[in-house]
Amino acid sequence: MIKIIAGGKKNSEWVLEAVSEYEKRMRKPFDFEWFFMDEEKLDKYLADWPFSGREFVICCDERGENISSPEFSKKLSNAFMNGRDVVILIGGAYGFSGEVREKSDFVWSFSKLVFPHRIARVMVAEQIYRASQIAVGGPYHHE
Repeated sequence: MIKIIAGGKKNSEWVLEAVSEYEKRMRKPFDFEWFFMDEEKLDKYLADWPFSGREFVICCDERGENISSPEFSKKLSNAFMNGRDVVILIGGAYGFSGEVREKSDFVWSFSKLVFPHRIARVMVAEQIYRASQIAVGGPYHHE
């Protein structure tokens, strides 16, 4: 299971439609669940670092590492094979503190560009679906 914790305003209709398209295609262990918090609550929640170490925490941040879709698929698959749940953090307009990035297991950058959190949500959903297809050798991903 993948838990996605997203900061910022709730999804617009177009985001819900795009994300739901990928959600309905998911199969365990790549299925995912969303949790939304306004930025202030998310910052307070993460300040106490609520994760036990059994989770593989991925922080989405433009200062992170830019990897390929097959590399992302491998990170998720390895986490599942090691009995860890995956948590993906998507910040709001102001991103995350250095402390959150340091405590995360992996800081993931889509690119050097900065994206609105709503677009990042769609990108994360698509990449999880792509990772699931790569893991099973499905036809969605082309090299």
